[in-house]
Amino acid sequence: MNKKNITLIFALLAAIILITGINQLTTLNADESKKQESTTNENILVTFVELGSVRCIPCKKMVPIMDEIKKEYAGQVKVVFHDVWTDEGKPYAEKFKIRLIPTQVFLDKDGKEYFRHEGFFPKEELVKILEQKGVKKGNNQ
Repeated sequence: MNKKNITLIFALLAAIILITGINQLTTLNADESKKQESTTNENILVTFVELGSVRCIPCKKMVPIMDEIKKEYAGQVKVVFHDVWTDEGKPYAEKFKIRLIPTQVFLDKDGKEYFRHEGFFPKEELVKILEQKGVKKGNNQ
């Protein structure tokens, strides 16, 4: 195999990985919209805002965690993702004064920030932050 073929193979693999990440985040955002329509904000104890990009490797690692939080804490936690490297997401980077991605911002039921984390955030640690506001696993309202 020559260098051109190897380069082409790597480019195709990178494109497949990028498309997979975009599809996961698109599905996550579509599912969120459906749940928002059926869940009243009165039951939401925490809004978990993930600020990152579909092109950022640590951000991609947060996708399954966001998905699990949405499922396990449905009715108590609202999960929101903003791709801050897009025109649509850039205003959120400014609003939340993002210094690096991924950044997780946690808002209480009144919309006030009570915790912030920069970088990849392991699920076990993230859950501890949710529990500070009374969120309980399996206690879907």
